[in-house]
Amino acid sequence: MSSTSPNIKQNTDQKSYVELPVEPMDPQLKTIQPGGGIIINLEMLWGNWRRFWLKTFRRGYVNQMENTRKGDFNPCPHDVLDPRDLKYYENQGGYYWDKNDDPFTYRSQLPFAREGLAELIVLSILFFGGALLGIGFILTSQLPGFLTAIGWLLVLTLCLFGLEIVWFFRNPKRVVPEGDELIVSPADGTFDTIEEIEHHDFIGGPAIEIGIFLSIFNVHINRMPVTGKIIKLAYKPGKCLNALRAESARENERLEIYLQMPHPVLRPMLVQQITGAIARRIVCRLKPGDKLRKGDQFGMIKLGSRTVIVFPKEEGLEILTKPGDKLKAGSTILARYASSHDKNPSVAEEINEEA
Repeated sequence: MSSTSPNIKQNTDQKSYVELPVEPMDPQLKTIQPGGGIIINLEMLWGNWRRFWLKTFRRGYVNQMENTRKGDFNPCPHDVLDPRDLKYYENQGGYYWDKNDDPFTYRSQLPFAREGLAELIVLSILFFGGALLGIGFILTSQLPGFLTAIGWLLVLTLCLFGLEIVWFFRNPKRVVPEGDELIVSPADGTFDTIEEIEHHDFIGGPAIEIGIFLSIFNVHINRMPVTGKIIKLAYKPGKCLNALRAESARENERLEIYLQMPHPVLRPMLVQQITGAIARRIVCRLKPGDKLRKGDQFGMIKLGSRTVIVFPKEEGLEILTKPGDKLKAGSTILARYASSHDKNPSVAEEINEEA
């Protein structure tokens, strides 16, 4: 893994880049979850009741939150009483609270994906609650032996589904390797495809495209591959083909994140969040102009899916992973540019081996 992939030819021309202008938000992106869904509708309904209760019985709290709230406009179609009301509208700008004034910052520190807490609660109640009801029914009913066996089998199935939901929405901590020359994986999953592109319009020249397949057993949180600024977001509705199929990268619903590294590097990159046959909900909290560090979380894809990253092919570029490798978002090093190789040719390989 320490040498450049044999399928990738070296580009002998040193590429220089210009700073790109930030483009307006894609008008299709009204919320952080453009595909909608049952859970988001349930949360909106719950939010209506919560705001009614706060206005009626906790006016002091509402006044306190209003006094600490910042921003110059309401990005939501409803009143914003506290940070929970902004959950699905973080990408619209406007109101916000500083971390010290936000009583719900702890949710970002939980060992579960912040964007999937509602699904985690609802589906856990559904599966584990159903299992408990099944156990109660079996123990209190005089069922024939074969029906009792079927009942216990259904209970076990519900428990397994519940455990999978808990496992799916986990949010493990990651150690992010330092170095501007290193590109880390934007997703957990399997290194699925690699392709050399002769000319990519956004990159402005030759590029490398790597596809990552995420099964239902992978962490589905997406992280920044490098430190950079968000230049553009583009949402493209589409099909929900199996993410293992090559055409899914072209035909499925996806959200494209165009970013650029800061001075003096200014390398442009592209990350695509792509749905699958089961995963039909893309979540992206970003908006044009946001600046994030390498390894920062910016969203997720709910259930099996695909993530694609495109980055410039330059002289000395070294691909440090290969198809079939298991990747970890924010910690596995996908590639390294020449300056890192000059300083210490083995550091990236050692970090990947430790991970």
